[in-house]
Amino acid sequence: MNKKKYWLIVRILFVITVLLTFTPLITPYNKISPQLFGMPYTLWMGILQSIVLVILTWIGTKVHQFKE
Repeated sequence: MNKKKYWLIVRILFVITVLLTFTPLITPYNKISPQLFGMPYTLWMGILQSIVLVILTWIGTKVHQFKE
């Protein structure tokens, strides 16, 4: 029962993360500051978002109900 709940949470978080990609929060128009290690804001936010998606995918593989 818990795995179904976790699977639902992972799917919802995944959709929210993907939708955030197209908002000004992740890809603002004409903004390069703040910089982190010489990378502009959009680049390091994209890298951070990619890491979050990889982690959600990994968690999803652990909680998904496979048919045996």
